[in-house]
Amino acid sequence: MSGITYIRGDATVPSVKGAKVIAHVCNDLGGWGKGFVLALSRRWPEPERAYRAWHRDRAHNDFGLGAVQLVRVEPYVWVANMIGQRGIRTGSKGVPVRYEAIDTALARLADEVTERGASVHMPRIGCGLAGGKWSRIEPLITERLVKRGIAVTVYDHGEGGG
Repeated sequence: MSGITYIRGDATVPSVKGAKVIAHVCNDLGGWGKGFVLALSRRWPEPERAYRAWHRDRAHNDFGLGAVQLVRVEPYVWVANMIGQRGIRTGSKGVPVRYEAIDTALARLADEVTERGASVHMPRIGCGLAGGKWSRIEPLITERLVKRGIAVTVYDHGEGGG
């Protein structure tokens, strides 16, 4: 029993009551335009705007692998932009996913979520365009979120993304 709830559906439309954080993985290049972010942008313009501004001003903020940016999109809904992939393409250095960065970001996310009394909703982060393996990411979620008593729902949409 992982403590993670798996459902088929759209992670941008969590159907639970109370405060919710929709978590996803972003790259460290400032690129936003493929995968799960497209679904986010169809619902709300704020996460993309905030991510691009965060990247643009990176010389003066914490933008980088392992960082988390929470963007409020509705009174009780936030989107967590988590920097968990280096670059955007699979190449000589392997796939873009960085497990240690996702682990750091999840630990930071746990504090933010606990403060808000929120549940966490996500696609299979790091497994779409980032090229990661769920068997490596699921234990990080269990360790950082579930073990702290945070309710986590993972959405399988039927298409790749994350």
